Amino acid sequence: MLDENYSELRDLVKKFSDSAVAPIAAKIDSEGEIPKELRNQLGENGFMGCYIPEEYGGAGMDYLSYAILVEEISRSCASTGVLISAHTSLCSWPILEFGTEEQKKKYLPKLASGEWTGCFCLSEPNAGSDAGSLTTTAIDKGDYYELNGVKNWITNGKEANVAIVFAKTRKTDDYKGISAFIVETSSPGFSIIKIEDKLGIKGSSTAQLAFDKIKVPKANLLGPLEKGFRVAMATLDGGRMGIAAQALGIARGAFEYARKYSMERIQFGQPIAKLQAIQFMLADMSTKIAAARLMLYDASTRKDKGLPFAKEAAQAKLFASEAAMWISTKAIQLCGGNGYTKEYPLERFFRDAKITEIYEGTSEIQRIVIASYELKEI
Repeated sequence: MLDENYSELRDLVKKFSDSAVAPIAAKIDSEGEIPKELRNQLGENGFMGCYIPEEYGGAGMDYLSYAILVEEISRSCASTGVLISAHTSLCSWPILEFGTEEQKKKYLPKLASGEWTGCFCLSEPNAGSDAGSLTTTAIDKGDYYELNGVKNWITNGKEANVAIVFAKTRKTDDYKGISAFIVETSSPGFSIIKIEDKLGIKGSSTAQLAFDKIKVPKANLLGPLEKGFRVAMATLDGGRMGIAAQALGIARGAFEYARKYSMERIQFGQPIAKLQAIQFMLADMSTKIAAARLMLYDASTRKDKGLPFAKEAAQAKLFASEAAMWISTKAIQLCGGNGYTKEYPLERFFRDAKITEIYEGTSEIQRIVIASYELKEI
């Protein structure tokens, strides 16, 4: 049971999601873009800087509040949910956690207000789950680092003003020479190679980015030199909860629509919700949502309390994403042929759900992470 403050936040975000996001969710999907007006509203409402401290222009909330926010937005539109998640968890958070005071004052206010959008650049054409094999380089040129490389699958890549970029400052065959940098996309040498045409979350841009002899000031090194892999992994631990929240929102959206449909669809002289087969389906959906929510809220609360949360975050992401895929599939089945058409939102929930099993670490990677904690004593 959430206390009053969290319940009030949920009601506030739900009202915004229902009135400002849900009515245009299908349009966002079909046109492949989140309108500038909606982006501005997200910033004006404090959603882009939910847990950024007030001293840096944020709303000063906690991580559980952020999870609730992403869940409620994603219930209407997963593309908008991941815009917030990637911007906040993957760009703003590492600056807040690892940045110098100068870096925080320079970048966080613009990110928290939504004036600037952020992205996270780790994956490459030949470095996905194996992040240690990345080949992007940052060569020390005295007053600056020269950055060269290509990054793949970058959420918010099209709109980003700031990128957290990981590159090797020392040639190695593993992760030990990786450093993290704050890179402004207005820098000469930055370019967008292509925007991916995806199955789902079509309103969220996913870009391949090029960094060609970009001059990165020494002051923009994020965290200690050659400790970038630690920055990346710590960031992904928190980012996984953002994706768990997105998946939970997708699952809820699909379930709530299917439940409503079951009470309105008449067959054999009665609503199909009266049929035991439908009731069992809804019961299983509801149970998976409840379990996913508890896991996500537990991981978020542990983070807020300063307790270890990496295993719990991986468990929440794994369970919520697979639940979203299962629930969206069953929701289509429940609605029959209608669920398979674009006139109904379920096919969008279905397409959007799949990516939650892949990005921020695949389900297989989550199982590796979870097992590593469980087998520590062996």
